[in-house]
Amino acid sequence: MTVAPATAPASSQVGLDKPIYTISVAAEILETHPRTLMMYEHLGLVVPHRTATNRRRYSQRDILTLQAIQRLTRHHGLNLNGARYVIQCLQLMDSHKVARPDYLADIDVTHVRL
Repeated sequence: MTVAPATAPASSQVGLDKPIYTISVAAEILETHPRTLMMYEHLGLVVPHRTATNRRRYSQRDILTLQAIQRLTRHHGLNLNGARYVIQCLQLMDSHKVARPDYLADIDVTHVRL
């Protein structure tokens, strides 16, 4: 008799794009002010999901995107447009299997969407 491997039910697996974080929780995770997240939204860096009552909900992918942006702005001294450009370049380099510069090895753009 063979036993099928145990797997977690689909409902317990949260996808990267599931809108689960309120703006205050996202701001706390990112250690920033909610107004900053609103500014990022206005600039088109992230577009959080809106509930039926027009409340913002951020996904894990949104958080990962904002963490990559923050890393570039806080640790590498770029402005927001520079961070967007570098992320796009890193994604292009990764997709074509081009080696990154060593000083940008700490930027994870695997799940980033701009």
